[in-house]
Amino acid sequence: MPHPYPYADYLADSIARQLTQLADHLSQLPANQVPPVLGRVLNPEDGVLGRFTGLLVAGSVFAKDRAERGALPPEVWLALGRAANELHDIGLDLDEHIESFTAGTPPVAKPAAASPLVVRRHR
Repeated sequence: MPHPYPYADYLADSIARQLTQLADHLSQLPANQVPPVLGRVLNPEDGVLGRFTGLLVAGSVFAKDRAERGALPPEVWLALGRAANELHDIGLDLDEHIESFTAGTPPVAKPAAASPLVVRRHR
């Protein structure tokens, strides 16, 4: 007889709950403690982002097999694959900036000047 609450369901619920706790905790940390935590979360290989990307890759492989057998619409497989690819690309983009988050980065001698976040085109 199968267990009424499968272990995979327990893991998924537990991870979701822990991510919520991490987000809540992160919002309450002093500003100097946030960057190293973000660096660990955003690490494209060993961080939450990298591991979640790996989970979507595994889901895509499963969905491909099911789609080839006619048990899932091909769009499900394509959507999972696209999501995994997008997250992988986001991880690569963020990887260029991981050093900005690492602890022990020497303080900047002078404060960085504020920069506009939106660049407007001049006509």
